[in-house]
Amino acid sequence: NTAAVIDADGKYLGKYRKTHIPHVNGFWEKFYFRPGNMGYPVFDTAVGKVGVYICYDRHFPEGARMLGLHGAELVFIPSATSRGLSMHLWFIEQTAHAIANGYWVGTINRVGQEKEFGPNDYYGSSYFADPRGKIIAQASEKDEQLLVADLNMDLVREVRNTWQFYRDRRPDMYDDMVKP
Repeated sequence: NTAAVIDADGKYLGKYRKTHIPHVNGFWEKFYFRPGNMGYPVFDTAVGKVGVYICYDRHFPEGARMLGLHGAELVFIPSATSRGLSMHLWFIEQTAHAIANGYWVGTINRVGQEKEFGPNDYYGSSYFADPRGKIIAQASEKDEQLLVADLNMDLVREVRNTWQFYRDRRPDMYDDMVKP
C-alpha cells in the first residue's frame, strides 16, 4: 500500500503510504498493513505538482483537501476495487475531490477477476477528470488499457481563481472535525 513517484526522466522523487486501511468483507487489510504516517506529500514533477491518494483513501475528503492545500495540481488515485460495495462511488467521490480542490484526478483501477480470496470482479473504468469534475478520458470496464490524455494544467489556476474555495475556507470552524 505504498506508491512510488517517479518523474519523466526516471528519477525517484518519493513515496506515499496509504493512510486509511479498510477492514470490510473481502478487504481485511488491517490484518496485513499499518496505516501510512507520512502525511500528504506533493512532488514537483515535469508535468506539475503531483500527489497520490491510494484506493480506500478516496472515501475520506480530508486527505484530498490536504493534497490540494499542499499545492497538488494532479492527484493520482490507484485502486484495486471490485464491483459491489463502493462501485457507485467510483465517479462521484473522485470527481468531487477534483471540483472541491481545483485539481486534476487520474483514477486507476484494475480489471479482471480474482477468485483466490472470494469472488472479486474488478471493474476498471480508470479515468482523468479535470478541475471542474468533467471526465475527459476513460478506460474500459473489462479490458486492460493504457489510458493517455492531454491535461491542460493551466485549468488548475483558472478554476482556483474562479471558485476561490481555498480562500473562502473557515478553518476556525473545523476544530470538531479533528477530534477523535
